[in-house]
Amino acid sequence: MANIKSAKKRVLIAEANRQRNVAFKTSIKTALKKALELASGEDKDALDKAVSKVYQLCDKAVSKGILHKNTAARKKSRLVLAIKKLAK
Repeated sequence: MANIKSAKKRVLIAEANRQRNVAFKTSIKTALKKALELASGEDKDALDKAVSKVYQLCDKAVSKGILHKNTAARKKSRLVLAIKKLAK
């Protein structure tokens, strides 16, 4: 643990940011799983909403600096490819 007061504060802030980032990444994973689950069903409207939610969360994560833009693009691309594969 750091000795300087400002360094101690930074440690606490870094931990809070880490927990927030982990929670956001988890929400993206949950949305991805939900979208894939809906892909095997017949409800196209719900699937479109779920895919839109994944796109929204990925883009928001990029703007907040949680994900790199290429990582978000890869996640979105793989989701669409998986949905198309399940549709066949």
